[in-house]
Amino acid sequence: MNQTPAQPTPQPAPATRQGFLAEFFDAFNRRTFWLVIGVLLIQMGFVFSYVGAFHHPTPHRVPIAVLAPAQISGHLVGELNAIHGQPLHATAVADETIGRTLLRHGSTSGLLIVNPAAKTDALLVAGGGGAATAAAVQDVIAPAEADQHRRARVIDAVPAQPGDARGLSGFYLVVGWLVGGYLVAALLGIATRPRPATTRRAIIRLIVLLPYAVLSGLAGAIIVGPILGALTGHFLAISALGALIVYCAATVTLAFQVLLGTVGVGLTLILFVVLGNPSAGGAYPPPLLPGFWRAISPTLPNGAGVQAVRRIVYFGSYGIASNLIIIALYIVTGVAVTLAGTSLLARRTAAGKPAATVL
Repeated sequence: MNQTPAQPTPQPAPATRQGFLAEFFDAFNRRTFWLVIGVLLIQMGFVFSYVGAFHHPTPHRVPIAVLAPAQISGHLVGELNAIHGQPLHATAVADETIGRTLLRHGSTSGLLIVNPAAKTDALLVAGGGGAATAAAVQDVIAPAEADQHRRARVIDAVPAQPGDARGLSGFYLVVGWLVGGYLVAALLGIATRPRPATTRRAIIRLIVLLPYAVLSGLAGAIIVGPILGALTGHFLAISALGALIVYCAATVTLAFQVLLGTVGVGLTLILFVVLGNPSAGGAYPPPLLPGFWRAISPTLPNGAGVQAVRRIVYFGSYGIASNLIIIALYIVTGVAVTLAGTSLLARRTAAGKPAATVL
């Protein structure tokens, strides 16, 4: 019986230089290259923003109230406002009650009470509004008093809570809420698709984010309140604020994803991390930041959120409306862009047009 000789097993051809390069450029294509470049730029922006904001904190027009006898009040206010670099913005008050009210409301960072019958004046500060700002006011007033052969006795009239070292707990709480908000929106996009396929799907995703935001607000308030004792006594208000901040970050992230797909997450990082965190007023409140970061601070959810927490805990929620309006505007804009962008993309897809971008 004839048998066919066994054929040798074919061996794979050795990889050629051309084959490796072709596979390399297939794996690392132009889109991947630009994504890597984008990450590098975000990284560089992160370093520049944080170092730029924090490397040389200098007070700029920090508001203080001055209570002094009428015959010297105007002259003293003028001297304080004329200090080189304008570190203070001094205004005269008619009596101590008004000055203390302004301090308790967070409308001023210090109250200088001049006692012409003695060599010692009183400087009231609000440590709960930011230890760095209180220290900066003291650092400016001390040499100004020394020039007049006087000294100021410092009194912290609005001290930080015992568990809130240097008044930073609110900053880290807001950062945690924002991180949770943009991460959950980004992960929902990864788990399904960055852009919802239909307007109904977009609405469903917006609805799903609501209970997450509420739970996040409650969890944050529980951690900083009953568990750690860092920010106590305002549980419901802090919880509600946390829900708004988380939903703000989530809806903005979703809107960026609708506009730019996966790349939108990078834009979210630029807004909340690269720009938002350094300007939020954590280690150094806005009056101590350079001009750019000081200017954008109240316009971003980070800064608005940090100031809202401090106003709730230390200033009786006085003046919080402007902070809440900023956060609400981001939510409304995020929801509107998400729904309008998804609707436009759905119509383009139905018409057979590419939906790579809606910009």
